[in-house]
Order: sequence, then C-alpha cells, then structure tokens
Amino acid sequence: MPLWKKTGNLIVSEPAALKDFITKDIAHVLVDLRDAGAARKGFIPGAVSLPAKELASSKDRFPADKSAPIILYSDTVDSDAFKTVRGWGYKDTSVLNGGIAAWTAAGGKLQQGDPATTISYVPKPRPGEISIEEFKAIAEKGDPGKLILDVRDTDEAMNGMIKGAVNIPAGEILSRSKELPKDKEIITHCQTGLRAESAYEDLKEAGYKGRFLNALIQIDKDGKYEITKK
Repeated sequence: MPLWKKTGNLIVSEPAALKDFITKDIAHVLVDLRDAGAARKGFIPGAVSLPAKELASSKDRFPADKSAPIILYSDTVDSDAFKTVRGWGYKDTSVLNGGIAAWTAAGGKLQQGDPATTISYVPKPRPGEISIEEFKAIAEKGDPGKLILDVRDTDEAMNGMIKGAVNIPAGEILSRSKELPKDKEIITHCQTGLRAESAYEDLKEAGYKGRFLNALIQIDKDGKYEITKK
C-alpha cells in the first residue's frame, strides 16, 4: 500500500470505512463533488459541497496539513478529482467506492438542506492511538507492563523486528489471542497503522487492554527502526 500510494494510484474507501470515521469522530475531510442542487437534495452528513468543476481552482480551500484524510464522492468514482487532490500532496486521499449510491445501499443516511461550503480540519488522535514519542520510549527502554505486538505477516517480520516484540499476524489475532498476557497493555504496530488498528479492535473485543501505532514504520534486520507520520 505505501508504494501504491507513493506512485499516485487510485485509492478507494468503502462505505463501511467512512461510517467508521463518522461514528468514531475521526478527523477527516469529506467532499461532495456533485453540483450544488444535487447535494441539497441529500448529502452525507459532514460533507462539504464542492462541485467537481470548481475543484481545480479550489486548492487554497483545503487544509494546510497534507496528512489530512480526504474522502471524495460523487455519483460515480471520479478518478480525475482524485488525481487533482492527490497531486496537491494529500497522501491520504481516497474516493468513496460506488459513490453516494453505495453509501445509501449500505444503510448510510443522507441529510437534506444546504451542506457546508468551507472545509474545516482539526486533527486529533484516533481512539486507541499511541503517540510516536511514547511508542519509541517503550521500544527503546522497555516497560514491564506493556508488550509490543508486531501484527505484520510472518515473512515481513522475518526481515526485521523491534527487540522484545512478539509477532502474530493481524489475521490470526482472534485465533491466537490466548498467547498474549492479559496483565499487560498490548501495543500493536504494522507497517502503516491499518492492520495495527484492526488488531487493536480485535484485542479490545477479546478483553485485552491496548493501543496501536498509527504511523509508518520501517524496521531493518538488526531491529533498528524509523517511524514517520502518515
């Protein structure tokens, strides 16, 4: 995924993922690319109306923070709009897969009236997210009350792991959770934060306490690592 993003290829978000953003109050920018009349008849709650024909000249209306998650939607998947916003440097840009029809088919609600026209983005931690600074402190100094859980696939972990970490692939968390101690806080990480968050949610449901690293991390064969914000 990091390489796919780096080369600017199209990224789509599923309606379920957008619901998750809204339900958990995760900071994001949702843009309705349809014309203003269509948007007034029914738009996704929290969306900003910005017709596709005005997008190219609206760069200054977007957040200064290039890490802001930008989700675009229309009646169809608008790859041109994606390329425009992604070209401005917003690495976490995606298009709602299936457009507004997919949203309503998945049970998503619509709001009628005049949607907002001003983009506002206030970043805040995702529920369960650990700061990069605290993660580094645990990785470098250790903590008897915490365990770093590497949820990358086994072949990825074989190329390098943080010293003291345990590897259980994200897809095996539910079946292997009994291997983990319940008297410690489990800190999950992967390569991008996506699998780490999924594993965190699975562990939480299984009764474990924990957090996850929502950042990009590269680990070499000697266990040395580099973490950068997404």
